[in-house]
Amino acid sequence: MRTPLVTREGYNKLKQELDQLWRVERPETTRKVTWAASLGDRSENADYQYNKKKLREIDWRVRYLRKCLENLKIVDYSPQQEGKVFFGAWVEIENESGEKKKFRIAGYDEIFGRKDYTSVDSPMAKALLGKQVDDEISVKTGAGEFYWFITEITYPK
Repeated sequence: MRTPLVTREGYNKLKQELDQLWRVERPETTRKVTWAASLGDRSENADYQYNKKKLREIDWRVRYLRKCLENLKIVDYSPQQEGKVFFGAWVEIENESGEKKKFRIAGYDEIFGRKDYTSVDSPMAKALLGKQVDDEISVKTGAGEFYWFITEITYPK
């Protein structure tokens, strides 16, 4: 089960994607399908088949985004979060060999295409939540158990 949280920025990006799909891409693709269908034999018409498939993908994504946006809870920054890791935090961690990582704890629907975001439901995020700078965390994954120290916590204001 995914935690239905999202940052304000993440919510706005998902809403922009929905608007772009619904107001720009869908009407444009619908026009292409209509044009390609007017050419006759649809079974051998690559333009028709490609754009019909694209239209199905757009419709699927629009349905997903509408349902998703309805159920998400926006979590805004609060000054009480300072000093501890909560949802929306940028966290920098370091292991004993000096390897560093920096990422933001965000909602599931925000992490795609972002190497610097991790889901609030990930083992790393779960280990970090509620901790503060200089705390040591243990993260259990399929590859074993790893230890990290928190070196920095920041929040976008």
